[in-house]
Amino acid sequence: MVLQMESPAPSIKVESWLRGEPLTNFQPGKVYIVEFWATWCGPCVAAMPHLVQLQEKYKDSGLEVVGVAAHEHAPTAVEARTKLDAWLTEKCSNLNYRIAFDYTGEMNKLWTEPSLSAGIPTSFVVDRDGHIAFIGHPMELDDIVPKVLNGSWRTSDQAKAADTERIARSEPLAREKALKKPINDRYWAAVEKEDWKTALSAIEAGIALLPDDINFRLAHVHLLLHRMHDMRTGLSVIRQLVRDAIDRNSEHWMIAALDQLFHPANDHSRFPSAERFAMGKELSEHILALNPLQGDGPKFRSYPAVARYYHESGNKDRAIELVELALKSLDGPEPIPDELKQHLLPHLLQALANYKGEKVCYGALCAVPQNNFPKVTKRSRPRRKHKKG
Repeated sequence: MVLQMESPAPSIKVESWLRGEPLTNFQPGKVYIVEFWATWCGPCVAAMPHLVQLQEKYKDSGLEVVGVAAHEHAPTAVEARTKLDAWLTEKCSNLNYRIAFDYTGEMNKLWTEPSLSAGIPTSFVVDRDGHIAFIGHPMELDDIVPKVLNGSWRTSDQAKAADTERIARSEPLAREKALKKPINDRYWAAVEKEDWKTALSAIEAGIALLPDDINFRLAHVHLLLHRMHDMRTGLSVIRQLVRDAIDRNSEHWMIAALDQLFHPANDHSRFPSAERFAMGKELSEHILALNPLQGDGPKFRSYPAVARYYHESGNKDRAIELVELALKSLDGPEPIPDELKQHLLPHLLQALANYKGEKVCYGALCAVPQNNFPKVTKRSRPRRKHKKG
């Protein structure tokens, strides 16, 4: 059954409470915001100060905010809880609402899956009678919470239209997620055992089912080229991925293909050098055409990948220029969440230090060249020199 507006709110079943008193049930007469979030989710972190403000503004009107951390990435529950607690201590000293922790998946089964919610952050507003009043993004709550508090929201045409639109938008994503789950479960179980043949079989089944899924396509390339070292099949697959990325004119697809070709975490020693650089050149030129140096588009997403190609191809000056522009774009006209910025900064600074061969700094943060950073040699360069630009 779909969890939607007017549905009774599910139970709160969590492993532990990291902040605030435990909440065993929803008290009649109070309004609750149940917020699903994670520390790695930039939009979730960006929404937290907003939730702090809502809690402070409406606490005397009966509002209670409850954060549910049910998506933390860690090998064990103990590691996830420890990491989460340390993050809250460091980043959220002014937190004024409860934080629950669940690693079992029970809260997702009760709340996010039945509501067709495909991602986080997701806010559930529970009305004074214990029924769902709203499901959506936390940044939409400013207009909704006062109406839920005064009892006018659930009977309004605006509320019914919002929920109808949400379900229509979410159903295709939920169906796709349900289709992918058994394939992903089989794939990750095989990866854990390093059973590459079974993993490949799972991914090929996924591509047959959803041929335009970029994650399946990337896993296919990665398995063949970097795990099974099947260059004959892998070359054919990466060629098609590059072609499709360019035909789609998708920056996301092109960055993903470029990473398969030039990311230092991958071993490219078996790959035909001339073809790898030819693919890299074509992808890089298309990315720069989509997001030109003089344009206002954010550079921190795509330029680091393009810089790796230029550095390895011998054009060190262009690589440095691209990383410097990526760093500059962190403070561009489009604000980015501070958590995302802090995640990106060390990687960009390290790349810049490696390319320059000297210590570089951004504010108080500095990086020095890594001794194990691969040097560009004549053998690794393509035979034909690429002109700057």
